[in-house]
Amino acid sequence: MELDFLSVHMRNPPFLRGIFSKFYQVPRTRLIICPNEPQLGKVPFFTSIHFNCFSCAAVVQVVESPTVEKKPIFQDFDGCRRLSTKELKYGAKKRLVEKGDGGFLIKDKKRGIKWYSEMLKDYAAKLCLKEGKALHGEMIRSGVEPDSHLWVSLINFYSKCGDLVFAENVFDLIPSRDVVSWTALIAGFIVQGYGSKGICLFCDMRGEDIRPNEFTLATVLKGCSMCLDLEFGKQLHAVVVKGAVFSDVYVGSALVDLYAKCCELESAVKVFFSMPEQNSVSWNVLLNGYVQAGQGEEALKLFSKMSDSEMRFSNYTLSTILKGCANSVNLKAGQVIHSILVKIGSEIDDFTSCSLLDMYNKCGLQDDALKVFLRTKNHDIVAWTAMISGLDQQGQKREAIQLFCLMMHSGLRPNQFTLASVVSAASDSVDLRCCKSIHACVYKFGFDSEECVSNALIAMYMKFGSVLDGYRIFSSLSNRDIISWNSLLSGFNDNEASYEGPKIFRQLLVEGLRPNIYTLISNLRSCASLLDASLGKQVHSHVVKANLGGNIYIGTALVDMYAKCGKLDDAELIFYRLSEKDVFTWTVVISGYVQSDQGEKAFRCFNQMQRESIKPNEFTLASCLKGCSRIASLDNGRQLHSVVMKSGQFSDMYVASALIDMYAKSGCIKDAESLFQSMESSDTVLWNTIIYAYSQHGLDEKALKTFRTMLSEGILPDGITFIAVLSACSHLGLVKEGREHFDSIKNVFGITPSIEHYACMVDILGRAGKFTEMEHFIEGMALAPDALIWETVLGVCKAHGNVELAEKAANILFEIDPKAESSYILLSNIYASKGKWADVSTVRALMSRQGVKKEPGCSWIEIDNQVHVFLSQDASHPRLKDIHKKLEELASRITAAGYIPNTNYVLHNVSDKEKIGNLSHHSERLALAFALMSSSRNSTIRIFKNLCICGDCHEFMKLASIVTNREIVIRDINRFHHFSHGTCSCKDYW
Repeated sequence: MELDFLSVHMRNPPFLRGIFSKFYQVPRTRLIICPNEPQLGKVPFFTSIHFNCFSCAAVVQVVESPTVEKKPIFQDFDGCRRLSTKELKYGAKKRLVEKGDGGFLIKDKKRGIKWYSEMLKDYAAKLCLKEGKALHGEMIRSGVEPDSHLWVSLINFYSKCGDLVFAENVFDLIPSRDVVSWTALIAGFIVQGYGSKGICLFCDMRGEDIRPNEFTLATVLKGCSMCLDLEFGKQLHAVVVKGAVFSDVYVGSALVDLYAKCCELESAVKVFFSMPEQNSVSWNVLLNGYVQAGQGEEALKLFSKMSDSEMRFSNYTLSTILKGCANSVNLKAGQVIHSILVKIGSEIDDFTSCSLLDMYNKCGLQDDALKVFLRTKNHDIVAWTAMISGLDQQGQKREAIQLFCLMMHSGLRPNQFTLASVVSAASDSVDLRCCKSIHACVYKFGFDSEECVSNALIAMYMKFGSVLDGYRIFSSLSNRDIISWNSLLSGFNDNEASYEGPKIFRQLLVEGLRPNIYTLISNLRSCASLLDASLGKQVHSHVVKANLGGNIYIGTALVDMYAKCGKLDDAELIFYRLSEKDVFTWTVVISGYVQSDQGEKAFRCFNQMQRESIKPNEFTLASCLKGCSRIASLDNGRQLHSVVMKSGQFSDMYVASALIDMYAKSGCIKDAESLFQSMESSDTVLWNTIIYAYSQHGLDEKALKTFRTMLSEGILPDGITFIAVLSACSHLGLVKEGREHFDSIKNVFGITPSIEHYACMVDILGRAGKFTEMEHFIEGMALAPDALIWETVLGVCKAHGNVELAEKAANILFEIDPKAESSYILLSNIYASKGKWADVSTVRALMSRQGVKKEPGCSWIEIDNQVHVFLSQDASHPRLKDIHKKLEELASRITAAGYIPNTNYVLHNVSDKEKIGNLSHHSERLALAFALMSSSRNSTIRIFKNLCICGDCHEFMKLASIVTNREIVIRDINRFHHFSHGTCSCKDYW
């Protein structure tokens, strides 16, 4: 049985199993001891010892075993090397005498106990658990009776080596436990991270009426800090005051640390400055408390006081201050700390260099961070990660990936934080293959199950639109936190799959997770993409319940959602309730006004934003310029142009495109052209803007020439480019060239033609009078003809007077959209031009039954930054008499120049005299008369009209440009007409 017992326990025994019956419920055990001198024979012996918990009596039994090594060692059951004769320290060999059984006895027991204590201390420092256990076994076998110091040494050894079960069992065997032994055990648990257990042990100690000393209190206070137990810490504070141990610097430092970590900084400061003496530890504790609470400026003030006290700075102190500078983005203070580090020679220390890297990165000085990084001799993974993360956070994604590649070439293994940073950087690259390569690295190094890495991977794939890949990673996660859900939601904001966002949000709530700011913002963006205000209001209710309505980011998302859904009243209400508004909030509300065709409100909002000292960004300026384009507000547009130049944002492509578009839509094509030619670089959007502008202003040859130049410079066109090109071909009557461009859309450039491209081709064929070919083209379309196609057909029928085809197109339009006003008006005008007044009456009666009303024609003109609106037969203008007088004067001069009213353009069945009176009071003529009265003689007159200009007014304006010697620009619903010296830029095409 002895042999069987030994063979079993030699395979995988815990050492000292059964040394004390309290440790394990095994009555007998064996400890193998090899003699200290080499054995020439082949038969050493085993010693079987039966220990009694209360006496050290041993029964020795010799058992044969295989041959052992010649080198004598202490050996436990698993055969690990322990302690040779040569390795015995402190002259222990002289104090040992070899026994007949090959073991050792201690000559001087007092000196032996000291030796054991010193050996245990040495093993604890080196974390040599197995060696220390072997020494403990030899101590027991030798019959040593521990004193209080040796008991504490054993507890300290097991605690520091992480074996808290043995430490507690040894503690239970101490015959008389004092405050020192209790403190040793409490400290062991707290050092290993078990703060709550340490507090419980302290309570047990007090239950035995043992009074704590300053070391006990400092240790237990550290445990309170660890588990953030402020209430118990305050009770200990009372004990400290009652026990008059507050003067101890370590107790005071522990109290400061407790209050600081529990966010009670006022209490921490009171304790700190009431301490009779402060050391570097207490200073560092309070400094770290300020930094962790995000009070970087207060930390700097405290650091200044520390400097005045002539306290010596440690690397830890300076690193803590650097963290505060990084968190508060205080570059100047960070540079001062850097100079101190250089002065004391600690700049290239691994610990401080990482803090310097972080500070420079967060202050946006990646070049300086890189210099610090390159001066550091031995880069550890923390330094590499800090540099990669800094580059990623500052938008230098490509550089972050390149640095990661250098790290990999250096042979250093990345950790989960490195990979999370590089995945984040890759998500903003344009190369999906690069992202997948980094994903492969994640698998290679075994971090695919790390939450932070997996969340970054989900977000990366979602940004690339690889929804299935992102969802696959999300599904594989065993523990999904709110960041995982938010990463998944980020892929369902601005694409065709937006409808999935609310579904994911509902599932998140079902699983009991509490949505945070990012969750709610993602859902609001989904609602904005879906234009679903009802669903957005439900998300808004969650915002209110979470008390996040005042958050600036949530508020911005709510304003954006309501504005995009056309609920501008709700958007305004939330906007003006926000206590804080940044440039993004202002931009969102301005963009909402612009999208709702409220350009005047957009510009007023922009002015208010400037009065509140909010600097506009490129998106703000582009939105405001777009608003000016829609209302053709040239004066406001020119003010914005000056803001663009002052802010240095003219090089931004979106701002430049918006400026060119503003000038073009305000009738200043020369200014638009000049701006385009001044651009050092250009993209497709910029080229599209100028080509479309040429086409709208009747400069169709220039439009086609610019398109050819665009291709020669290697700029690829998109679908919008071809709409402008085909429009130019239609205006010039270039059927063959138009068809070639249409065919090249798909065959040459790989773009799928849209319904707008088909409508342009219908217009080209129809304007050329090729109605049969046009009908065949419509029948062979890849897309089903919609309202736009038949509206185009109706328009060309009006130009050519094709009543039969017009009726067919109109009937189809009446079925598609019976509320569309333009269909009735066009058909009615076609009937009127042919004198079919009965049919005109029928159409107008149909309009009345459908509840459709004709929009009254109006024109407006901007004089001295004020817009004046005119309606036909309008009597509301304060200077109407002067306007009519001026108009009569102008009409007489034009009549003398050969003008004869063309009453065919009056589409009402009235007398010729009434028709002539009707023509003479069209809104654009009233606007012209007012402009002649109010503007300088040499300035260009710019008039804007909501409907198409009639043929008679078109002829009138040509003659007016001669008699007034002024350039007159009229923008109607279709295009610009530049009247100069009796001609029009449209070449009589409208």
